[in-house]
Amino acid sequence: MPQTYRTALVTGASAGLGAELARQLAAQGTGLVLVARDRGRLDALAADLRSRHAVAVEVLPADLVDPDGLAAVESRLRDAGEPVDLLVNNAGLGVREGFVEGDLRDHERLLDLNVRAVLRLSGAAVPDMRARRRGTVLNVSSVAGWLPFGTYGASKAWVTTFTEGLAAELRGSGVTATALCPGYVVTEFHDRMGVRRSGPPFLWLRAEDVAAGGLADAARGRVVSVPTLRYKVAATLLQATPRPLLRRALTARVTGRVRRPAGGAGRSGSAAQPSPSSSSS
Repeated sequence: MPQTYRTALVTGASAGLGAELARQLAAQGTGLVLVARDRGRLDALAADLRSRHAVAVEVLPADLVDPDGLAAVESRLRDAGEPVDLLVNNAGLGVREGFVEGDLRDHERLLDLNVRAVLRLSGAAVPDMRARRRGTVLNVSSVAGWLPFGTYGASKAWVTTFTEGLAAELRGSGVTATALCPGYVVTEFHDRMGVRRSGPPFLWLRAEDVAAGGLADAARGRVVSVPTLRYKVAATLLQATPRPLLRRALTARVTGRVRRPAGGAGRSGSAAQPSPSSSSS
């Protein structure tokens, strides 16, 4: 039977996909623990959800890159008196610059949030879920995990693979794990990176649709959730494409090579990392 949830903890809940996941869970009658850095936004969202859906909403401001903030969320997940049935690891970030041109500290922060926080929070939640034989971990990944997208793609490849391995370990325990792998989603994610939204409009997904599909697949116990038929096809093709071809295609895009016109200086394009994602911190 599909899982139902009494309480869900959602990271990156102040905006974007995280806020939409919280809204849809509240509409289903699920109590919430909302985690993000921005207390003002969390308080506003919590008040709205309590008013609209009469559900219990707890606000837990925390920076998951900070050891103390991460520890506070781990402690909440281990609270046996108020158990969490659904952990949504949604918080994440991208880096505009490539690895060579960028600040190493930015890439370390990306890995701390996109990888380390997912590992630590899953580790805090799963043992109690397994003891109760009830629970779900929903990790927001990305189709970028199937592409050589530098640090960002590597972090999302880890999230998807980690989730698949966790799901295998939990099989038969009553606890499930799902990796939600969207493509481009209309949220604040790219605005925060300072990267303009590009590409055909049909590539951009609504957060409402991504959240609904991810929650439905998680409730069914599906291990990998790719929203929309077009991205399911894209994900299948990406996994079947020889890696050298992907590397060549992405190298051309990331370096933004532009032929120099005769007699002119020419100019190079942006070296920004393409980052299909939906997460927010």
